[in-house]
Order: sequence, then structure tokens, then C-alpha cells
Amino acid sequence: MTAYEPVGAPRAGSDPAPDAGAGPVDPAPGSGRAGYDAVVLAGGAARRLGGADKPGLRVGGRALLDRVLAACAGARITVVVAEPRPTARPVTWAREDPPGGGPLAALAAGLRHTSAEHVVVVSADLPFLAGPAVERLLSALAAGDADGALLTDADGRDQPLVAAYRASALRRELAALARDRAEGAEGAPLTGLPLRRLTGALRLTRLPDAVASFDCDTWDDIATARARIREHGHVLDEWITAAKDELGIDLDVDTKVLLDLARDAAHGVARPAAPLTTFLVGYAAGRAQGGPEAVAEAARKAAALALRWAEESADAGPAAAEGTPDAAPDATPDTRPDA
Repeated sequence: MTAYEPVGAPRAGSDPAPDAGAGPVDPAPGSGRAGYDAVVLAGGAARRLGGADKPGLRVGGRALLDRVLAACAGARITVVVAEPRPTARPVTWAREDPPGGGPLAALAAGLRHTSAEHVVVVSADLPFLAGPAVERLLSALAAGDADGALLTDADGRDQPLVAAYRASALRRELAALARDRAEGAEGAPLTGLPLRRLTGALRLTRLPDAVASFDCDTWDDIATARARIREHGHVLDEWITAAKDELGIDLDVDTKVLLDLARDAAHGVARPAAPLTTFLVGYAAGRAQGGPEAVAEAARKAAALALRWAEESADAGPAAAEGTPDAAPDATPDTRPDA
């Protein structure tokens, strides 16, 4: 996967935007209409970043846009309102007319290509947005009769671009704003209107989440995000997620099992045995064409072998250890490689 490339034709698998005047597109065959669609606004000017290509900026080795797309992986249709670019997941592209018309014009352009009743609306600069936060928004929306559910940030401020809405409510209010504006203005009626003109007319449920709502508007924000994912409590999950995206692997495995296996191989055999053993486990699971269960079974067999190896070394006594220069004398059974 090449997450950050010069803007050009969409990556293979990305869908071109339907005709701007077309109505909502039909769902994919067999998908049903019970799910949700997503609209990602990614065409802002990024003035506080000096006009940098904000959706393409990398945090944890992944473009900000790709991180947001991963959080919305459960969407039936994902519309990105921006100029097409390579992305890690297939999307539908749309653009407001004229480009740069602001969030309301962009939202209207993206909404035109959706068909689900519930629509997740997010910006493309949310490094910590993840699937559970999206599901939380959708659950809150489904549980009540509000027009939308949005996150609030650490200061309690509404974040309307980290939200789930009823598409019917969005269309209703956007149409009303367009009618009101068209009476006394030339050109596109939604261009330049602030987002609060829309949200002020909606009944909203608010959910506090300082992490998922964190957005990157400045270089300091980018630096903060990059530092946070390297903290001990986050770095391993971030790395595994980035590596799976880069390798095109959509497989959830028990990382504790693999870490324990690496510990046992390093302690009972030799330190280089840890990465080589975990590689062989993955290769064996791939040859078996299995999912997480195949990985777990291969890891179980390799761990049992490592323990047998360690037992033989222990039975051989100190002389065997002295003859093993690459053994790990400072490793203990309770120490994993990431500790």
C-alpha cells in the first residue's frame, strides 16, 4: 500500500464519483440498507498548516485520511469529498461545486451519493478515531429520536465533524438553507456557510470523547499525535495496525499469544529465535489458508516446541548454557520483547 503519493488518478478499486446531479446510489448487491454510510470531508485548505496536504500527512506511518477510512471500515458506502488520491480502501469520490465551498457545500456533495438512513460524517484529520467510537455514535443515534449524535472534545466543545446523523434530517436542513440563501444570493447557495447553521437546527445527542475527537489543525497537533502513538501503551497496537494496512492483511489475531511465543523462543532457545519463530508461524498459517484460528494453532505448536527445548536445556545443566553464546541470560519467563 502506498498511502501517500502525488495526487492523480484514483487507486485501483476506488470508485469515481457519480454524476453530481444524480440521486442516492443503490447499495452494493447483497449489502441491505440496515447499515450506515460514511462521508469524509477531506478538501479543506489547511491554512494553519501553511496549505500542506493535510489528509496525506502521516501519523504512525499512515496517512490521516487512511486512518479515518479504517475507522469507518464498516460503512456500506464511503464517500470522500476531495480530489481523488490513492487510498488504502476503496471509496467513492465527490467534490463540491465550486471546490473549496466550505463544509456545508462539501457535506451536501457527499450526501448526494449515499443511501443509508444513518450517515457518519467525519473530517479527514482525526488520528485517533477508531471503529469503537464510530459504533458508539451509531448506537447513541439508534437508541433515541435525536437527529444526530456527536462527540465533544476535552473542553466540552461540539465536534460536528465527528458525528452520526439521520440522513433525512441532514437533507431536510440542507435543502432549507439552500432555499433561504438562494433567494438573495448568486451562485452555489451553500458556499461559505458555517457548519453551525446546520447543527443549530438539529436535535443532537452529545458524547464526550477527548481522544477520538482530537483533530490536527496545526503542526503542534501533528507533533502531539505522533508522540502519543509512540507511548508504551499505544505503540504496539499502532504498529500492528499500520503493518497490516501496509501488507494488505485484514486479520485479527491474539497478539498476546504471539508475544508469549516470542518470549518463550527467546528465553528457551536464543534471542534470534523470537522473530524467526513468529515469522514461521505466520507462514504456516498462510499455507494452511486459515484465519486467526490457524495462527493460534501454529503458535500453540511452536510454543510447545520452545518449552520442550527449554526443558532439555535445563536438564543438560550449566554446561549446556555455557556452550550457547547467544542465549538470553537476562531474559526471564515473565519478560516479553515489548516490556
